Amino acid sequence: MAGTRWTETVGRLGGAVYDYGVEREWLARPAGRLLWGTDTGLLYGTIDSIRDLPVGAAVLDVPCGGGVALRGLRPGIRYVGADISTGMLERTRRQAGRLGLAVELREADVAALPFADGEFDLCVTFNGLHCLPDPPIAVREMARCVRPGGRIVGDTIVRGAGLRQDVAIGMFRRAGLFGPGGTVAAVERWLDGAGLRIDRLHMSGAVVHFAATRPGVTGS
Repeated sequence: MAGTRWTETVGRLGGAVYDYGVEREWLARPAGRLLWGTDTGLLYGTIDSIRDLPVGAAVLDVPCGGGVALRGLRPGIRYVGADISTGMLERTRRQAGRLGLAVELREADVAALPFADGEFDLCVTFNGLHCLPDPPIAVREMARCVRPGGRIVGDTIVRGAGLRQDVAIGMFRRAGLFGPGGTVAAVERWLDGAGLRIDRLHMSGAVVHFAATRPGVTGS
């Protein structure tokens, strides 16, 4: 019981520290270089591209964490943030309020998302898959929730980029902040296994950025 409370406390603290950093690009850029050897500008560029969606498009953000994806949102786009942590959902709610955005938030397990098949045009998943206990199942659920022709875009930390990064991943796993994770080859298998067509798979340090499309056309 004490171990569970410790894990929960560490998880909340880790989430708060991560959110503080990722919400401040000036801080995230050097931290990303130092810890993961990555260019966090790739993350922010992907987030900013959300605003290119047409008015009326629907976006699922899972796990939404503290709502970093909101910086790419614009009026007229439906945003649904899902996370198993009520604390993270509350952080997203506050962030949306600061930005003056209307959002929908759902407490949900990524392994069993409470959304209809093909409900969304885009699913984004930023810095979350490496924290989950079963990433392949999570990716399959995300794929189910996007329409034919819809996309899944995101990133995740992977093993194999270098000894320093692998040691850091091991430390985060022992602290209960990371799940089993995988390698870049594993990420490719997760996407393939979900029936997705991989459009982009780019490694920057220990972070893999990916984009994939659910084959087919709406109404076919």
